[in-house]
Amino acid sequence: MKLIPSISSAVNETDLRTLIGKNFNTLSPIFYRFVSDWLIGAYNDFKDIDTYMILIYLVNNDFKFYRKNNVLIDYESFYKDKTLEIEEIKIIQIANDLLIPKESARRKVAELEKRGVIKRKGKKIFIDRSAYETVKPISALKHLSLLISISSKILVNENKIDKFYNPDEVSKKIKEQFSFCWYQFYKFIFAYYIRWKKVFNDYELVCIGLLVFANAATDRSFGLKKLTAKKWREEISKADSVGLNAMSISDITGIPRPTVVRKLDTLIKNGWMNYNEKKLVSVNLSRETSAQGKKEHEKTLDMLSELILRVLNRIKIN
Repeated sequence: MKLIPSISSAVNETDLRTLIGKNFNTLSPIFYRFVSDWLIGAYNDFKDIDTYMILIYLVNNDFKFYRKNNVLIDYESFYKDKTLEIEEIKIIQIANDLLIPKESARRKVAELEKRGVIKRKGKKIFIDRSAYETVKPISALKHLSLLISISSKILVNENKIDKFYNPDEVSKKIKEQFSFCWYQFYKFIFAYYIRWKKVFNDYELVCIGLLVFANAATDRSFGLKKLTAKKWREEISKADSVGLNAMSISDITGIPRPTVVRKLDTLIKNGWMNYNEKKLVSVNLSRETSAQGKKEHEKTLDMLSELILRVLNRIKIN
């Protein structure tokens, strides 16, 4: 007989948000590599991030259905079949939710059908998961598991919970509770990237910008510092002792070098990046972008806290 979980054993939302802000530099290398790698993967599947976002949007509607009807599906069961039935495709809703012009959304859905990713059988619509590369979220699962694991370590160190969960334990639990956890993951993903698309109006700009931030956040000397979220924002422009050039960004992202050069010019012109003394691109926030960055960063901390809270509590009580 399964024991009823203790309410008092759940992670406290306020405690978690405070500790993430307090220990942000511990989480930032993992977090920025996570959100950067995910968007790079999105680009590489179709060489168009909006097309990938439409595909994931359609898949996510299934996770919403499972959540709404309290259906729990594990990882292996979800990926057992090559096809996944989806609900009716509503172009206007896709366009509005993903900030894509209606006709562009229509063309991209048509392209997915032409590629054989979306198939129709009578009144039913299916996604053929053998028709695109990133079927199983192997990298995303690894990153999320590590993020949750490090968060549990922070909470243990602060005496807020009594058990540390290593990444393998977290991954196993997420797979068991997959439909719930991935609903929370996609909820975060869509809110996070769409927010930045509103800022830049261009996913390739977001993709390149996040890679430069990830490079700075994972700088070895910067990572040794213990910084709050506030101090992290103040010092991130000084963090990148290496920097990136257009060719390396193109190689990592798959975005053509001429496009990368144009996008970098835009990011530099708008005060997000700069060329350092080595002629490499690094984070260099202007006064205007610092103010905007602070606002967006605080929203990110709130959203990240909610994601970690939902998944970690699910792991703890199951």
